[in-house]
Amino acid sequence: MRIWVVIPAYNEASIIGRVIKDLKAGVENIVVVNDGSTDDTAMAATASGAVVISHMINLGQGAALQTGIDFALKNEADIIITFDGDGQHQVGDIENVIKPLILGEVDVVLGSRFLVSSSQVPTLRRLLLRFATLVTKIYTGLVVTDTHNGFRAFSKYAAEKIEIRQNGMAHASEIIEQIKRQNLKFKEVPITIRYTAYSLAKGQHLGDSFKIFWDLIIGRISR
Repeated sequence: MRIWVVIPAYNEASIIGRVIKDLKAGVENIVVVNDGSTDDTAMAATASGAVVISHMINLGQGAALQTGIDFALKNEADIIITFDGDGQHQVGDIENVIKPLILGEVDVVLGSRFLVSSSQVPTLRRLLLRFATLVTKIYTGLVVTDTHNGFRAFSKYAAEKIEIRQNGMAHASEIIEQIKRQNLKFKEVPITIRYTAYSLAKGQHLGDSFKIFWDLIIGRISR
């Protein structure tokens, strides 16, 4: 199977090279979507061996993911993995994430930090993520444990069915909604998050959670 990893990246020059180097140990095809970065993200990603696509301006993580998924599909991907560029995801979890797809059990696999008993999620981050998960349950009717986890895997069939229209962080809940609407089979698998001062600074804050909720409401009204 041809596997592509899609990494949305905005101002990740200091760490993107290491993320790509780690991935290269197990995955050959990597595309970084440089989402209007003002630093040397694109140069660092290219030097590390990834394919780089650049947005001229910062459009948002949802838009970057859709650009990367479209590129992977055009390059005959059978499985598409989405992977954050801030160093928080573990390459060693990829095997477990893609296994249900290889076995043909499901169409989409969602990584969850809350299925790991030893997960050390900072208290504030845990509260924010729980709130986001509640919003997703209300919005979609599907129960998941970790909506805003960027570590996912899609079969080609699922990737062709899902279209991300939410350019910002609301895309995570939108993906869950489309899984339900398209009758896609999915499961969650445990993954480990590496929390650092860098990744926590790049992560969501309380204001982001309310913006996500608002974007979802506006998106549903305008559909």
